[in-house]
Amino acid sequence: MSEASSALPGATFEGYVSVKEAGLRGMITLRGDLAEPKLKAAVKNLTGVDVPKIGNINLKGTKGAAWMSPNELLLLLPYDKAASGVEKLSKALKGSHFLAVNVSDARAVFQIKGKGTREVLAKISPADLSPDAINPGEIRRTRLAQVAAAFWMRDQNNFEIVCFRSVASYVFGLLKHSSQADSEVGFF
Repeated sequence: MSEASSALPGATFEGYVSVKEAGLRGMITLRGDLAEPKLKAAVKNLTGVDVPKIGNINLKGTKGAAWMSPNELLLLLPYDKAASGVEKLSKALKGSHFLAVNVSDARAVFQIKGKGTREVLAKISPADLSPDAINPGEIRRTRLAQVAAAFWMRDQNNFEIVCFRSVASYVFGLLKHSSQADSEVGFF
């Protein structure tokens, strides 16, 4: 059996912000009634965070829960904990209407860091990246040029981006192009 590897192991780029493929991340798509006490307890037990409010992400170290839609969360865990996380959710939610799927190997994660991160994403996304529209603790599901993606802010100069693994090279290319030195527009 081969060892798991991320989409673009070690890929980095230094422009006016730094772009980095973040490596393997454990991710579980959880669908169900987000208001159900049983589901809320299962999420808290697995991730250590509460089910987030609409449009938010709750993070605690390498774990977290992101609101993706009215009945969907993206749970974040260390890569080696995702498979057992699905098992724990299945046991905790037995008898409930839910779906829990390990999507870790189907996704890629990028980090962009630096003063111009909002601008880099604004060049390639239709989402409003102004400080009035998105801040740390909030998540957006949107597009990056031609592909679906989601991103959130860890702090004012640090975004994380999740996309399908199959388009990781394309997204990395977009981020590199958008963050090239001397391509700042100074909007934010």
